[in-house]
Amino acid sequence: MKRFEDFNLKKTTMSFIQANHFKEPTPIQEQVIPSAVRGKDIIGLSATGSGKTHAYLIPVMERIDPQRDECQAVITAPTRELAVQIYDMAKGMSEADPGIRVRLVIGGKERTHDLEQIEKEQPHVVIGTPGRIRDLFLSSGVLRIDKADILVVDEADMTLEYGFLDDIDAFAGRLSEDLQMMAFSATMPEQLKPFLRKYMSHPLTFQIGEKVRFNPDITHVLVPCYHHSYAETILSILPGFNPYVCLIFANTRAEASSIAEELRQNGVAVSEIHGDLTSRQRRQAMKSIAAAEHTYVVATDLAARGIDIGEVTHIISCGFPEDLEYYIHRAGRTGRAGSTGICYALYKESDDLAIRSLKKRGIRFEHRRYRNGSWQDLRPYGQKFRRKEDETEKAISRMMTGKKEKVKPGYKKKRAAAIERLQRKKRQEMIRSKIKEEKKAMYRERARKEREEG
Repeated sequence: MKRFEDFNLKKTTMSFIQANHFKEPTPIQEQVIPSAVRGKDIIGLSATGSGKTHAYLIPVMERIDPQRDECQAVITAPTRELAVQIYDMAKGMSEADPGIRVRLVIGGKERTHDLEQIEKEQPHVVIGTPGRIRDLFLSSGVLRIDKADILVVDEADMTLEYGFLDDIDAFAGRLSEDLQMMAFSATMPEQLKPFLRKYMSHPLTFQIGEKVRFNPDITHVLVPCYHHSYAETILSILPGFNPYVCLIFANTRAEASSIAEELRQNGVAVSEIHGDLTSRQRRQAMKSIAAAEHTYVVATDLAARGIDIGEVTHIISCGFPEDLEYYIHRAGRTGRAGSTGICYALYKESDDLAIRSLKKRGIRFEHRRYRNGSWQDLRPYGQKFRRKEDETEKAISRMMTGKKEKVKPGYKKKRAAAIERLQRKKRQEMIRSKIKEEKKAMYRERARKEREEG
């Protein structure tokens, strides 16, 4: 294992490292830093929590020349929250070397303030969302990044998914001819590769974190929703575990907001973080999460990516995302640093294909429900139920295969009529059973509404 001292970094860079109380580099830092310092193009594939942010911040600081009064490095992030988090980490550069100027530019802030501050003094390092950087550079002409020779695209897969690569493409071609580009991502979608080839020259690829993806210390538990909503299912299982921090993933912003609201109405204190929050609500949510004010945090994949949320002991996945890689990332937010974790995957009938696909990829699911104050093991998912042979079918089978010699006239008509009576009786029984189930569901829904109202 290498030490930071082995990289022969500047004193100010070492001060930046020591201020963060780093003892030794993480695997991604050990691989990336030497090549990045030499100006090589880098593709870093690494899960959240592996130390990748400092894998590029340390080389950026090493290469910044405070004597050059111009922007030298551009770092993009797909969300405001992640940009703020990167900025908070990067501010230590200015503390280690007061000559280095670092600036955050994101939407949701007063644009005029950004314009005034940048007109006064160009930052050496600018960190922000692609749209705001493009706006300040190309539309306003205030942010001068055309001399920048380092471009870092963090969370590149998420940047692609939400359509922000076009913004980066608009300004990346106008940066220095000797541009060093570093892209960090949890996954490498095929659609991302043409963009990287356009701006990178013989990039070095470092892939870390496969152990995190299929961490054996994470228990995956399938929990059926039956006919309940995700929030109702969550409320039903909460008495069954005692988390330090439980991160609840929803597939859409609207779903996250709805789940959080229903949990609050039932007395569960939660933080929520997703794209439908206002800037003020987002800041409050980030402060709440950082202070670990609530045990439960409801989030979308995009909003949660890269956010440091304490020691997550439990995950609840409300259904499965379209891209199953994101389920791996959801589960990977727990069970870190040698600790165990558990991911409850709430599922409906429509999730069958996703579950089977994940099982083929090596995930072993336990199948449980929480009822009457305890967890109950269910039949392994996908194992067919061997029901007793239907009495009606047995009777019909006997009629069809019985002896046919010496039959009385009209036998076939009588047999058909008898079969029709048996089938009609079976249909009536099924209808009665269905009505009974619907009544139960109606009573449950009425009881739930009464709890909400009073």
